[in-house]
Amino acid sequence: MVTFTEAQLTAWLSPLIWPFLRTLAVFTSAPIFSSRAFPVRARIALAFFVALAAQPSLEGQTLISINDPGAFGAVVQQVGIGLATGFAIRVVFAAVELAGEVVGFQMGLGFASFFDPSIGGQSSTVARFFGQMAAFMFIVMNGHVLVLLTVIQSFSAFPVDQNFLEAMKQLRIIDLGTELFASGLWMALPMMGMLMFANLALGIVSRVAPQMNVFAIGFPITLTVGLVGMAVTLPMLDQPFLSLMSHAIVLFSTR
Repeated sequence: MVTFTEAQLTAWLSPLIWPFLRTLAVFTSAPIFSSRAFPVRARIALAFFVALAAQPSLEGQTLISINDPGAFGAVVQQVGIGLATGFAIRVVFAAVELAGEVVGFQMGLGFASFFDPSIGGQSSTVARFFGQMAAFMFIVMNGHVLVLLTVIQSFSAFPVDQNFLEAMKQLRIIDLGTELFASGLWMALPMMGMLMFANLALGIVSRVAPQMNVFAIGFPITLTVGLVGMAVTLPMLDQPFLSLMSHAIVLFSTR
């Protein structure tokens, strides 16, 4: 009869449990992976498979037993870094959706909003459209593979230990907030310029021909200009999206 000692089970499970927790935390917070269409059991199974496959590349990590008094600190660190990784990827999507919010407001479609279950609040139509385009680009550029590689590489930058606060200090997630607003406005800037020019032209027309009802023709014109601007600028959205993705990945890949 084959028997196993507690020490053997601990030696086998300890190197596996920490990558599993970090990967599962990423799947809980990262876009696409955290979608309700992705079953919870499938997330757990995929996280376990990724942790198992990553074992050959994680040699040299500190071995912390699950019975060790510091195991709780290691759990907090793995979950915190995993959630931070997913949050960084979500900020990239939020920047694109912010650009959609700004463009929709300038087009006059700010009132066209509906309840978005993914964020638990109201979302405008244009922002939701930009978010879908970001999801398509994420899949096309193999963003899901990059996220998995980032999780594995994060063990080199943030090895397993109990110092969660030090890891958060080095990450400086707060800097992604400035990237969100700067990149969102950068992506929306061409369409904002087109719509501002259209509004300026309407203002000149209202002064030259006061008898013309600018309010009757203003909305169709701004809507048409906005749709044309979206059709022209959407093919160029991949560069700022890739730049944001690279910045988010570098936070967890190198130190």
